[in-house]
Amino acid sequence: MGPWLLLLGAGLFEVGFTTCMRYANGFREIGWTAGFILCAFLSFTLLDKAAKVIPLGTAYAVWVGIGAVGTLAVGVATGDETLGIVRLALIIGLIGCVIGLKFAGQH
Repeated sequence: MGPWLLLLGAGLFEVGFTTCMRYANGFREIGWTAGFILCAFLSFTLLDKAAKVIPLGTAYAVWVGIGAVGTLAVGVATGDETLGIVRLALIIGLIGCVIGLKFAGQH
């Protein structure tokens, strides 16, 4: 599997662990806590594998960007967060920066 797909997976598992953390109730809810541990382990493992090929600074920035956008999307979808026009514009800018890093890293 290519390093960029590994990095995408790492970012998606980051969304998984932040979502589980939201519902783990201080890590007192065993199912959500187990989900947090599993997703965190997979996220960091995939990030580590991707960063062996992709420069670490780029990989980390993309990983954080995927996690931030995905976590916000989950929050909006569940009604825990709101998304106004300014916030939407900033998220679109963040997505553009993450995509830009992918292409800038090839030069």
